[in-house]
Amino acid sequence: MNFELIDQLKTQLGANGLPYPIPIHPNLVHLTLGLFIVGIGFDLVGVLFPLEKPIFKFLAIAAVRSNFFDVGWYNMLASAIITFFTVAAGFYEIMLANPPANVKSAWGLQAMETMLWHGAGGVFLLALIVAMTVWRGFQRYLWRKHTSQQVQWSYLLTGLLIMFLMYIHGTLGAQLAAEFGVHNTADSLLRLGKNPNLLLR
Repeated sequence: MNFELIDQLKTQLGANGLPYPIPIHPNLVHLTLGLFIVGIGFDLVGVLFPLEKPIFKFLAIAAVRSNFFDVGWYNMLASAIITFFTVAAGFYEIMLANPPANVKSAWGLQAMETMLWHGAGGVFLLALIVAMTVWRGFQRYLWRKHTSQQVQWSYLLTGLLIMFLMYIHGTLGAQLAAEFGVHNTADSLLRLGKNPNLLLR
């Protein structure tokens, strides 16, 4: 009975192997990345504000140090929230993936290994982002509430390290799409012997 349900679902999948035209996970990934990077970036600008203040004054930009920290905090919080949806969409789309078994990535991994590393890495990054958000919240509301520099250097350096991990993790995701054709509509159509130029207009 379960196999019939799976077969029934497969008949409803589009050319990209999903029941909807555009994969959700890659779009949410970029939202997660953007929010996290902007959060760390604005906190870094806030920490370096005393050095930048003359530049802002010269450019006639009315900048207040606390505003940079506000942007950093709210972006980090939004990143933590959206990443739950990013990871959930990723696991759903991975379950529907049907990658080729005889292909290896540039890193020498097969599709299943790449999917496992990417899935485990996604959960690990989710935990790191949530931990960073909690750490950021403690700094904002308790530890450094009455100081002009709202974040610690250790927090910023950890954020930069996480960005590097995101780069490695994102490369695995890019390999799934580009090298294995996972939920890549044009690649799937080519494997079926169809012309994507005619079907994707």
